[in-house]
Amino acid sequence: MIYLDNHATTAVHPEVVEAMMPFLTEHFHNPSSGYRASRMVKKAIAEARGQVAELIGAKEDEVIFTGCGTESNNMVLKSLARVYGRKTSRVITGEIEHSAVLRPCQAMKDVGFEVHRCGVDEEGRLRLDEFREACEGAETGFSSIMWANNETGVIQPVGEACEIAKENGIAFHTDAIQAVGKTAVNVREVPVDFLSISGHKFHAPKGIGALYLREGVRFEPLIRGGGQEFGHRSGTENVPYIVGLGKAAALMKAALEKDQHAGVAANRDHLENRLCEEIEGVILNGSREHRVPTCAHVSFEGCEGAGLLILLDESGVQISTGSACMTGKQQPSHVQKAMGISDDQAKSSLRISFSSFTTREDTDEAVERIKMAVEKLRQVQGGSGVGPVVVYS
Repeated sequence: MIYLDNHATTAVHPEVVEAMMPFLTEHFHNPSSGYRASRMVKKAIAEARGQVAELIGAKEDEVIFTGCGTESNNMVLKSLARVYGRKTSRVITGEIEHSAVLRPCQAMKDVGFEVHRCGVDEEGRLRLDEFREACEGAETGFSSIMWANNETGVIQPVGEACEIAKENGIAFHTDAIQAVGKTAVNVREVPVDFLSISGHKFHAPKGIGALYLREGVRFEPLIRGGGQEFGHRSGTENVPYIVGLGKAAALMKAALEKDQHAGVAANRDHLENRLCEEIEGVILNGSREHRVPTCAHVSFEGCEGAGLLILLDESGVQISTGSACMTGKQQPSHVQKAMGISDDQAKSSLRISFSSFTTREDTDEAVERIKMAVEKLRQVQGGSGVGPVVVYS
């Protein structure tokens, strides 16, 4: 089996599993208890907090552990909604955000908030002129712009957007779920107020995330209770998974410092080059310059992406047609529509995403199987892009 859907989730790193195991067995104690065994568990949480903080250039007490990236996004946006209120504030976001941002923003709009969604250019990058206009026209408010897009891998001009927001007194949140661990993210260099992280995107287990809260920013907790996580997110800590997230963060920091992600990018580029050279009608979507090293977004003329997914799955290649959170939706991706991509091209797209575990042999074999799948589907569909392959009910 060749796994090329690492933007959906990544394999848990063996060293992460090893770090977690003692806290699933002998060190099971509640970190809020008063005896020595619990103090040792509490110390492990502090160490993991420091590892996550180091990965993004934060202070330790600015990192809050959560259950996932979606929770982190919702915690921030709902806190900001309570802090700013709906009478005079404007919510500013982008057209290509993940549903974990767009749906909370829609819920705010439904109860009377003014929500402004900024467009992107044909490469999938935020139109800064629209963002600036939205910020300058707001009496008060807050913004949420993703660091890297989950479908295309395109890195957004977060630094410039953050600067514009701060010039206009607009709080700034970034969903960095597809960026952290894959590219340099430093909250001292890009002084965002809030930043969301999801562990399973960089070889930690599912069910653990983090939220960066800049020191001094006002925050209203979504979950109140025993006062864990500095009172920002109550509930007994998920110690094994927190330890796993910390270990994954340390591994990714070391990989970034050693430029090990260059090998991931080289694999991606090799696949793109072969596809373009060996298959007719291949289109590469999104910015070639501004993107994480882990993602290729490719359209195949005359093919339905959903049909390709089935054929590739049968041949042992696991790839996605887009965001895993949108599986089961037949309509073209909102990300591609925002980029101006036609419906036919959008429906013929695959998201191929890599990790450091992806070998060159995997990449070459995947190309061969993609070639066979494209040829077979074009024969069945007669080049129209519409055929008898049915994926969704």
